[in-house]
Amino acid sequence: MMDGMVAASMRNKGANYKLNWGATLPRLRDKAEELKQMFNVSCLMFNQYDLAIALWKENVRECKILATMLMPADKMLPEVVDIWMEQTDSQEIAEQASFNLYQYLPYAADKAYTWMASDKELYQLCGFHILSRLFMNKQEPNERGINEFIDQALAALEGDSLMVKKAAMNAMIRFAELGLVYERLAKSALKRANLEFF
Repeated sequence: MMDGMVAASMRNKGANYKLNWGATLPRLRDKAEELKQMFNVSCLMFNQYDLAIALWKENVRECKILATMLMPADKMLPEVVDIWMEQTDSQEIAEQASFNLYQYLPYAADKAYTWMASDKELYQLCGFHILSRLFMNKQEPNERGINEFIDQALAALEGDSLMVKKAAMNAMIRFAELGLVYERLAKSALKRANLEFF
């Protein structure tokens, strides 16, 4: 799976891992599926949860990404999510964790709203990515959630972090796609902030 050119390109772009094999995401997804099938058909001394925990502990890009693909969302405790988030130190791992795992947690929305309000960029990034996915899956927020989301999205859009701005705008677009009322709320909020993007 090693791809030295990909690994070198990532290093040149500032991705610093103890070890980076440069494996592509499709190949990692295939490996994760292969491992899941193995767990489904055999009785091993360890389970998928334990393997995900062990993989996460390694400061190796591919191990961390595989951990996010293998961790059963319904078994991951909030305390473990908090530990993983504290140990996340790159945009790639934050995004992979959000897309592969965090959006599927039974308490995903709670984590997203908490993380959006954080002063840490990677937390905010994950929060907006999770809400984007939830909105894409037609999960509508309650009134408090709507107000909190709009406030945090506007703060992010007026902030300095380009990656957080992009994630917040994507979440705002997905929010607007929930229906006409949501679209009007999003456009009105953006207009009040002198931000008209759609």
